[in-house]
This record gives sequence, structure tokens and C-alpha cells, in this order.
Amino acid sequence: MAEGGASDGQVAARQFFDRMGAAARRGDVGFAVGIIMILMVLILPLPAWALDVGLALSLTMSVLILMVSIFIEKPLQFSSYPTVLLITTLIRLSLNLASTRLILSHGHEGVDGAGKVIAAFASFIMSGNFVIGIIVFAILVIVNFVVITKGSGRIAEVAARFNLDAMPGKQMAIDADLSAGLIDEPTARKRRSELEQESAFFGSMDGASKFVRGDAVAGLLITSINIIGGMIIGMAQNGLTFSQAADIYTKLTVGEGLVTQVPALIVSVSAGMLVTKAGVPDSMDKALFNQLAGYPRAVGMAGALMGMMALVPSMPFVPFALLGCGMGAAAYFLDKHQRTKAEEEAHKESAQAMQQAPVAEEPISTALRIDHVRLELGYGLLQLINNPKGQRLTDQIKSLRRAVAGEMGFVMPSVRIQDNMQLPANTYVVFIKDVEAGRGDLRPNMLLIMDPRGEEITLPGEKTREPTFGLPAMWIDSGVREEALFRGYTVVDPPTVITTHLTEVIKDNMSELLSHAETQKLLDELDKEHQKLVTELIPSQMTVGGLQRVLQNLLGERVSIRDLPTILEGIAEACGHTRNVTMITEHVRARLARQISDGNTGHQGFIPLVTLSPEWEQAFAESLVGSGEEKQISMAPSQLQDFINRVRQTFERFAMQGETPILLTSPVVRPYVRSIIERFRPMTVVMSQSEIHPKARIKTLGQI
Repeated sequence: MAEGGASDGQVAARQFFDRMGAAARRGDVGFAVGIIMILMVLILPLPAWALDVGLALSLTMSVLILMVSIFIEKPLQFSSYPTVLLITTLIRLSLNLASTRLILSHGHEGVDGAGKVIAAFASFIMSGNFVIGIIVFAILVIVNFVVITKGSGRIAEVAARFNLDAMPGKQMAIDADLSAGLIDEPTARKRRSELEQESAFFGSMDGASKFVRGDAVAGLLITSINIIGGMIIGMAQNGLTFSQAADIYTKLTVGEGLVTQVPALIVSVSAGMLVTKAGVPDSMDKALFNQLAGYPRAVGMAGALMGMMALVPSMPFVPFALLGCGMGAAAYFLDKHQRTKAEEEAHKESAQAMQQAPVAEEPISTALRIDHVRLELGYGLLQLINNPKGQRLTDQIKSLRRAVAGEMGFVMPSVRIQDNMQLPANTYVVFIKDVEAGRGDLRPNMLLIMDPRGEEITLPGEKTREPTFGLPAMWIDSGVREEALFRGYTVVDPPTVITTHLTEVIKDNMSELLSHAETQKLLDELDKEHQKLVTELIPSQMTVGGLQRVLQNLLGERVSIRDLPTILEGIAEACGHTRNVTMITEHVRARLARQISDGNTGHQGFIPLVTLSPEWEQAFAESLVGSGEEKQISMAPSQLQDFINRVRQTFERFAMQGETPILLTSPVVRPYVRSIIERFRPMTVVMSQSEIHPKARIKTLGQI
């Protein structure tokens, strides 16, 4: 029975330790156990050797935190710093309480009564004199509390405020890049996440700086309490004289204060480094070396000043002379290194230019070719093509072609970019089939800002008009970018201005750019399961040219042709009873009701509509002349002018209210109403009742 009992006890012990080991291997459980142990120190007394281990651990953790703060490249790489700061502060406070117990209970036994670490600080740093220790302790507290903690707390507060205020502008910039096709949705999602993490981090740092300030105040109070309480206990309970109690308890208390204030000072320095590193893109050592050593003249002037200080009477000659000579030599070698590097880069560029093949003479047939899309730049804008600081114009145009293809189902032709010395230096011109379609003036080294609220821009700069939509804008210096974002302005660089203008020009002329060859290419690239539909439709029911005209009609009103199978199905249905391209297009638009309704649904979730009154519906129906499908509109000029005035007044009234409604008509008169409106309001969308999807939400704002 005894052996069985012993065996059962061993099994139970083994099971207990196995469970403890499994819990320790889980990080969350281990972390929780560690926090509980810290809290237990606040309640249970610690032996002297355990206090020594805790103080050594506190000092090690503070040095580790400082090293991590130095070597990281971005503050977000240490996003857990506020939590770490809370834990280290809690550890120091628990050790303060544990050391207070030992000092008050065993201080009468001598300096070693509170552990070896406190005794070492009391004898080494204080040099056995408690007055020196008090002065050193007071200086450490002043440096930590008044200088480092106050400065880093102020920086964290300002950084949190500015990051929070600048968040709407930064989010608008991300949305603008996404809508312009410069970035994709995963990249935009990642940038938004980083923006939220950065704002939360600086907000947490603003609050976490109060931990350090509270730790310094607690250290002062604990030191005062220990000195007074220790002297009372030493004289009243342990029979010590006043001088003996003052000497022993002051040394122990100040030694304990020093051993806790040194880690607190190190952690405060790490917090200051972390918040001051917000604008430095690299690790601390590289940033400081590159920026301080990047100006040899400054290093040389500092060395010359040290040399002059060495010659001043009563000044020590050797240290200032050594510093002056060292900095002078450093300035010489840094300047020589920069010159050598510049010569190597210039030689490399010239070698690349010489290796380029000579330009061959172009045949005359090349001059007869017409560029579908051409962008001509003045000589002052050529730097945008190979911009080393930001995104190149060519890369943005590549992204634009991909974005237009994904949005409209239209593969835009490649854009030919060439310089034109006859243009003004900062002017660009967009040509569609060798016909000018748009132009604008840029400032290549500045930024264009616009106020989305439509208010006047108050920043200093050059007033202008945004070339794409003609909105009021202003060119500002790149150094004012952060202030402009802080005020909520939309900030755009020159390449993005050109790309946005090019996007609108392409969308306005997609119907002309869709050639017969591009239409055939769209058919050839359809999936295999749709090729049978193509075979049945073309050329028996409709030619490729007829399909091209239908697609051009859709693109002319900015309807995406990406869902080409549905378009072909609609054409096949319409060809059974009509051959008129206009009527076929209207039937296809009805088949695309879901897509058209979704594209015109506002951010509030409904389609804002302005309906055509029955009187105007009847007037348009009665104005159609011609037999069969070849009908045209023939309306009296006075009546037509009256309709134009009513449409213009109605839509301008809603535009002042911030609304962009859709004009809703009957399917019979829609194409004729659209043919009139596109001449004076080309951006106004005209839809028929058959194009409103049954599940779409609508809201009628008014009637014409």
C-alpha cells in the first residue's frame, strides 16, 4: 500500500508539472502569470536575493527597450511600446514596495539588509556619502521628470493631435490614388490600416508618457517616506541613535532610489527617441550619420572652431586640438568621398549615353501614322518622366490603362509621350487622333491643392484653375504639404494632375478610340463558352461594324462594356425584330439595367431622379418624324430652347444643393432627349424606366 501510495503521488506530481509546462508554453498564459507575479510582489514580501534578481531584471529590460528604440526604422515597428512602458513601470513600483519592506524591517542590520544591489549602489555611486547620493538622486529625478519626460510627453501630445487632424486628408489622398488607378484595393486597404495604427500609436504614446511622469513622482514620495519611516523605526524600535538611523536609512533609501531611477531614466530616453523618430525614415544611427556627415563644410567649420578654442589662454590645449584635427580630417575625407561619388555617377551617365545606338532614319510611312493618344510635354516637364523622388509619369499611365480596362472593359491604346520644344516650358497637350483634346499648365516642383468644400484657399501660393474640371486651385511649395493636409485640402502632385486629365479625356473619347480592330480583338479574347454565341451572332445577324457602333453608343454615355456576353445576348434578342443600331442599343441598355443602376446609385444608397413631365414626353413623341425605324426629332426652335432652359435651371438648382440627379424618361424618347442634352450638359446621365433595376432604390427630387 505504501508503494502504491508513493506511486500515486509521483503520478499526481508528474501530471501537475506537465500541466504547468503546457501552460508555460502558451504565451498568453505565461504573460498572465507574469502579471500576476508582479501584482503578488505588491502584497507579499520578497527576500533580499529575490529583490536583487528583480532589480537586475528591471535594469536589463530598460536597456533592451532602449536598444530596440534605437535600431527600429519606423515607430510602428514598436507599436507595443505603451504596453511595455506600463509593465516596466508596474515592475519598478512593485520593486519599490518590496525594497521599502526590506529597508524598514532589516535596515537596522546594516547596508546589506536590503540586498546586494542596493548596497552596491549605496557604496559605489554614493561613494559612502549619503549627501552625494541625495544630490545625484535629485539630479536624476530632475533630468527625468523636467527634461526628458516633459519633452517627450509634449512631442507625443502634438504628434497625436496632428495625426488625428491630418487623418481625413490622408484618407482622401488614398481614395484619390485608388480612384486614379495608381494603387489597387489591397494596397489602399494596407495604407488605411497603417494610418489607423499610426494614429492609435501616437494617441497611446500621449497617454503612456504620463506613466513615466507618475513613476518619477512616486519615486520622490517613496524616498521621503522611507527616510522618515526608517528613522522612526530605527530609533523607536531598534534602539539606534539619531545619527546612526539617519546614516543607515538614508544610504539605503537613496541607494534604492538610484537603483530604480536609473532604469526609469533609460526608459524615458527610449520614449523620447521613439516619439522624436516620427519623421526619420531610417534607423537612428544611419539617419544621424547621413545627415550630420552629409555636409563637409559644417564639419570643417566645427573643427576650425575647436582649433580656435585650443588657442584660447587658460583652455586645455590637448582635448580641443585633438577634436579640431579630427573634425578637420573628417571634413576633408567626406568632401573627397562626395566628389568621387559625383564623378563616378557623371561618368556612368556619359558611358550610358555613348552606348546608345544611333537613331536610324525613319521611313516616310512612319510620318503618315496617326497616334490614337499622344501626350506632348514642354521641356520643363520632361523631369516628370524619370522622377527619382516620386512615381514616374509613365508608371502612372500604365496603371491608368489597367484601371480603365477594369472599369469600362475598354483597352485604351498605348499613350505616346514626346517632347515639344514649341510649347511653353510648363505646358502639356493631349491629342486624340492628332486633334488637340486638352491642355494644361503645371509647376513641376510644386503641388496642386484644392478645397473639397469649395471655400477659398488661405495658404500662400499661386492661384490657378485645375485643368481637368476647371475648379479653383492653387500651386504651393512642397514644404507646405503637411499643413495643407492638416487643413483638409486635396493635395495632388503634377504627374497625377496629368494622369487625371488624361483619364477624363480618354473617357470622353472612348467611342472614337474603339476601332474595328479593337472590337474584333474583344470578340477574340472572350472565353470559350461564349464563342458559340459570337459565331451565331456574327456575321449572320450583325457585322463587326454594327457591333462596333453599338459599343461606341454605350461608351459615349460612359456605360461599361466589360460585360460583353450580356451585350451580345441583348443584341441577339434585338436583332430578331429590328436592325436599327439606336433601337438595338436601347434594348442592350435595358439588359444592363443592374449595371447602369448600380453605377448611378449615390453614396446614400439610392438613385436621385428628375423625371420628364408627361407634357414634355408627349411633346417629344409628337416631334418624331419619319417612317418605321428611321425616325428623327423635329421640334420647333422656340420649344427646344424652352426645354433647354428648363433643364439647365433645374439641374443648376440641384447642383447648388449638392445633388447630381439623373434625368428619367420613357424608353421611346430617351435617345432623342439624350441627343439634345449632350450638346449643353454632356455629363448629365439620361436613363429610361426600363433601365431602372427592380431592386434599385430611387428617390424623385423633381420634375421638368
